[in-house]
Amino acid sequence: MTTFVLVHGAWHGPWAWERVVPLLHAAGARTLTPVLEAGDDHGLHDHAEAVVAALDTVHDEVVLVGHSYAGLVVREAADARPGTVGHVVMVDGWAGPDGAGMFDLAPDTFVELARTAAEKLGDGRRIPAPPPAAFGITDPGAADRLAARLLPQPLRSFTERTRLSGAVDRIPGTAVYCRPLTYPFDHFGKEVGYRTIALDGPHNVMMTDPEPLTRLLLKVQEGEARSLE
Repeated sequence: MTTFVLVHGAWHGPWAWERVVPLLHAAGARTLTPVLEAGDDHGLHDHAEAVVAALDTVHDEVVLVGHSYAGLVVREAADARPGTVGHVVMVDGWAGPDGAGMFDLAPDTFVELARTAAEKLGDGRRIPAPPPAAFGITDPGAADRLAARLLPQPLRSFTERTRLSGAVDRIPGTAVYCRPLTYPFDHFGKEVGYRTIALDGPHNVMMTDPEPLTRLLLKVQEGEARSLE
């Protein structure tokens, strides 16, 4: 039995995976969807510890999946539990070496917009959520539903830098990048030594195209990701 630990990205919650979870269950897999708390004092390391706590409850083979910002989170968590995680998957995920954080990897325009929004609208500690279109959600109904669920992101989670021992680099990894590209997620994956696989869809592909993403995750579980290149 395989357990997929599905970790949501910034501004989101476990509900981001609600269309993928039943498809994985139908294929016979288990799932966990830990919460990355959005309180002002929560940072990257707190989020990684929340994922580690979820990993410590699993006794199956684990595929650890992180979307967007959670690429950084799952790599730090996997580094702490290299004997538990069999494969790391990033879906349009940010990633870098030890000491890299969101604001180190993101372009200057992203950093400036996030800091300015936090200062003007988030008491200097929270980054208000961008509009749904920033995640590739343009259908009016879907955009309204997403906008109602998005939460401010703790600024600290973007300023903290990963702490990696190098153990994560011995775990096989796959970087799924969505086309058309929004940020160089294919490059981030290659830089940390992961196999890269393109998937047509927007940044929030798990919400818009859950079936092809689920098929890809199951192929990764089966060790057949190379056939998808």
